[in-house]
Amino acid sequence: MPLEKQWSFEDSAIWKLKLRLQFSGWLQYIIHAIWILVLLLIAGIGWIIGHWQALLFWLPLGLATLLSIALFGTIVMVKYGLHPTEKVPANKHHLDIFDLMRSRKSCRSFQSRNLTAEHHAELLKTVQFHSQPSQLLGQKTIRFEYIKAALTVWPVVGAHEFLVAIAPREYDRLSIIDVGRSLQKIVIQATRMGIATCWIGPGADNKSIQQHLGNKIDPTKDHVICVCAIGYDSMYKPLFIRLFNKLMHKRLPLSELFFADPSFETPLDTKSNPYCDYGRCYEVCQWSPSSYNGQTTRFAAVTKQINGEEKLIRFDFCTSISSRYYAAVALGIWCANWEIGCAVLNRRGHFAVLSSKERASEAVPEFPRYDISWIVD
Repeated sequence: MPLEKQWSFEDSAIWKLKLRLQFSGWLQYIIHAIWILVLLLIAGIGWIIGHWQALLFWLPLGLATLLSIALFGTIVMVKYGLHPTEKVPANKHHLDIFDLMRSRKSCRSFQSRNLTAEHHAELLKTVQFHSQPSQLLGQKTIRFEYIKAALTVWPVVGAHEFLVAIAPREYDRLSIIDVGRSLQKIVIQATRMGIATCWIGPGADNKSIQQHLGNKIDPTKDHVICVCAIGYDSMYKPLFIRLFNKLMHKRLPLSELFFADPSFETPLDTKSNPYCDYGRCYEVCQWSPSSYNGQTTRFAAVTKQINGEEKLIRFDFCTSISSRYYAAVALGIWCANWEIGCAVLNRRGHFAVLSSKERASEAVPEFPRYDISWIVD
């Protein structure tokens, strides 16, 4: 007797409708419309129970009217692009590297214009450089394919130029970290040029990506890790995206990310010696992007008694969850920001993957999971 298939919400009509709206670009506006309907329902209840002269009626009705006007304007200007032409943003060459990294925010709404020829050439040159085997931590090749097409992504609107991050099909943890580390370096250079970017992982439709890649990808050998939308930031954004950006623009305190012991129990005092020598490196790691702002990377400083003196010997980069891809990419982004910051501050070191014996990690918990170390030179 055949086993009955277990029901899943992802097989339901509601979920399929949600995906259809999401990847057709209408879900942002549907959510906005739902808010309007809820306010109208409250106003209707106020009318029915006889409080139509009170705030229970007029306040929600007024808010619903304002939101309706905003929705109509947003659909016209954002969905159909009927708004004045926007300028190409200025570059950020005047910023130091820490201010540059902190200035970068995920762009959720892009202008319809293409990258200028100069920006396009410089960006692809940067991509080529950071894809070289000599620039990678691992032994496996990774690459970033440029696509000019309206890929099916969420919740970004207006994006039509992308970098697609591809690693070998056979899972290799270090190559996934390399994707995050290399692409973040590309993103930082793009930010300096005035180009906006948005990392997209779960919000990208893999079928759409493979369709537009065509013969540039072999599904039997290649695996798409994530995509990065590139272009110019637009001031015209759906209300939902504005709220989404507000929610995503929060970070855990340093005390919950950086620790002074391998068991992740004692918060690291980043202002005390010798840790203070790394200045804003902690800050730019804290503000690194991660999938849905999960902030899954953890960091442990390790010291050792040398000639009777406690010496800082390394920093361990770890992931707090078992994610095979997104947590590893996020950790790679931390590695890039840390490495760049250390170079500016002339704090010499290098990345290396250490064995359990080399780390003396018998008492270390399963999570956060160790991935790689920055060895102090």
